[in-house]
Amino acid sequence: MRNFIGLLFVFVFSSALCQEHRLRAYLDTKQFYSPETGNYYEIYIQFSGNTITYEQKGNGLIGKVSVEIIINNEKDTLISDNYLLESPLMKDSIIEDFYDLRRYVLTQGNYNLSIRIVDELCKNEDASSVGTNIISANTSITVKDFAKNICISDIEIAEFAFASDKNNSFCKSGYHIIPRIISYYPKQLNKIPLYLEIYNTHLFSDSIYVLKQTLWNNKNEKEIESFTSYSRIKANPVIPSFKIVDISELPTGEYLLKYELMNRNEEILSSKSYKFDRANENNQTVDKSQVIIDPAFQESISNDSVSFYLESLIPISGPKEVKNIIKTLKTSNINSQRKHLQAFWIKTSPSNTYEQWIKYKHQVQYVEKIYANNFQEGFETDRGIVYLKYGAPTNIISKETSPSEYPYEIWQYNKIKRFSNKRFVFYNPDLVNRAYRLLHSDMIGELKNPAWRQILSKRNTINGTVDDPNKYLQDHFGGSSEDLYRQY
Repeated sequence: MRNFIGLLFVFVFSSALCQEHRLRAYLDTKQFYSPETGNYYEIYIQFSGNTITYEQKGNGLIGKVSVEIIINNEKDTLISDNYLLESPLMKDSIIEDFYDLRRYVLTQGNYNLSIRIVDELCKNEDASSVGTNIISANTSITVKDFAKNICISDIEIAEFAFASDKNNSFCKSGYHIIPRIISYYPKQLNKIPLYLEIYNTHLFSDSIYVLKQTLWNNKNEKEIESFTSYSRIKANPVIPSFKIVDISELPTGEYLLKYELMNRNEEILSSKSYKFDRANENNQTVDKSQVIIDPAFQESISNDSVSFYLESLIPISGPKEVKNIIKTLKTSNINSQRKHLQAFWIKTSPSNTYEQWIKYKHQVQYVEKIYANNFQEGFETDRGIVYLKYGAPTNIISKETSPSEYPYEIWQYNKIKRFSNKRFVFYNPDLVNRAYRLLHSDMIGELKNPAWRQILSKRNTINGTVDDPNKYLQDHFGGSSEDLYRQY
């Protein structure tokens, strides 16, 4: 079960000043079993770090949220848990998401789960000016009896995991697991780490079982055979299993990852599945050998610009396709390059190939006009690459002059696919040619530079330390990049 819970929120200021932003958190639950304690439910909450109010603490920032969890059935309230949660110590230029995990022992049955979250450092603000500061969610949960039959637990997906012998709420069977609640995998994420448990195989006559893994395309309900695997399992009361599924070659689509426990007669005893979305449209190489030249497509490209437009596909291509494009460019064969261009758009947009190509061509022409310089084409510049990959930004703040900072631009996107409020900082340390470079971004897969503020003010700032790259950063007259970056 997965829910999104959101609220009007605040941004990061050491003075704990509330602003008009919406607090966001994500909720997920999983059921497991222990022979010692019985059936138990795990509740995961992921707090969107840049939607929490912070106050200064030592050399960093701390956020505080109060959480209330209530679980009840038709007659009684069985769980009432109220607690104050502090965020990890944040650096003012590195605000990350943080997580909480709670476990509750519950018997078999149906329940109602209620969660209420308050941003403690913002709760006294005037609701008329910043909106409600409380978010809440309600959902029904069902606890199954895992004690008597062979069965598989829920599948817990990991944001990241590592071997650990520590004893805390995030550790299971020798693994420290930070849960992944969002079931969307952009092309930058190529692995699905997951954890599950198998129960009670020792209660029956078989001593050997098999755990089968399959992957299904949700749209056409076809099994993708390259993902099918089998694992032999010896009978035990609890069998933990940690797996990593490589999805680097998996194209864009909706998928179902399925695990089935079978006995030696191949009878399915229990099964569990995980549904996820994948965006990887440009990771596969194109095959130009079968392309039939479309006159309309080819008329839109003059001979002297074929290689230019083929190379302009690099910003929106995956690593394999980039190699393929470079290989074709080296041949200097215009006909081969024309076929490659058309094949790329046939694969990328099979239903409206020509229209998507023309739309992209206009974008390439735009970035060439705006961002090209004396030694780079527009699509080779960092700003041109970001524009072609993600489209036009929602907002651009441009500072050509500053007493303390290099010229810079901050691009903000309200939405990039399923990601919200993503920012890019470009700067021009050479002060010539408008050759702005990407300095920092909070978008997954892009350059993330904790020291971006220090580098932007490098002309009058001492270098920081490994632990705190912005340690010696001083406020300077006219230095507004941090405030401008944080206003979104």
